[in-house]
Amino acid sequence: MTITSQLRPDGIRVVTMAAPPVNALTVQGWYDVAAALDEAGRDRDTKVVVLRAEGRGFNAGVDIKEMQHTSGFEALIGANRGCYAAFKAVYECAVPVVAAVHGFCLGGGVGLVGNADCIVASDDAYFGVPEVNQGALGAATHMARLVPQHLMRTLYFTARTIKAADLVQFGSVLEVVPRDQLDDAALKVAGEIAAKDTRVIRAAKEALNGIDPIDVNKSYRFEQGFTFELNLAGVSDELRDDFAGTDKATK
Repeated sequence: MTITSQLRPDGIRVVTMAAPPVNALTVQGWYDVAAALDEAGRDRDTKVVVLRAEGRGFNAGVDIKEMQHTSGFEALIGANRGCYAAFKAVYECAVPVVAAVHGFCLGGGVGLVGNADCIVASDDAYFGVPEVNQGALGAATHMARLVPQHLMRTLYFTARTIKAADLVQFGSVLEVVPRDQLDDAALKVAGEIAAKDTRVIRAAKEALNGIDPIDVNKSYRFEQGFTFELNLAGVSDELRDDFAGTDKATK
């Protein structure tokens, strides 16, 4: 698994996630994403960030198999804290974050994208929060930034997905382009931002966060509390075993 960060001469920093086969991030992976975004915000030469991924899809959420092959609650707590750190780092990055989404964007992926400032997607991209299938809760906070409330609840309760093209009407996805044009489309938007005075853009990012009607950090932690309850009740472990095909005797 690799999280890379490259600063271009124009001030655009490209952060790329590459965790084959499906970009389901380990505990360390989430912390690595957080570190890359925190570093980008601290670097005064960074004017805007493009968050992208390699492989079949943008992000498949938490690495369930890592969690099921770790005894006790260490991996669960680590995943919850890691996701919180990564989502927070995107939201609080001192410069705007443009998410370039292709293929699947699920669970934790929605957490990253929902906290981004601008979303560009390929025509094969789709979004979903299948947390209920694995006995977890989370990222409703972020899905609610992509779709209206009743649609968010339907998607959440049913674990359905929604195509990127359907999000354009809500204004959450800026545009949908062919897969081979995604990086160029994201860099084009990022370039427009990078061309502005970065002192003003950094102030604007802080100002817009300050007037947000929802505290996304506290809201997400509230959701996580119910995930812990379901784990203590044994519900989550049972459902994750079914998902991962884990044999209890080998754990």
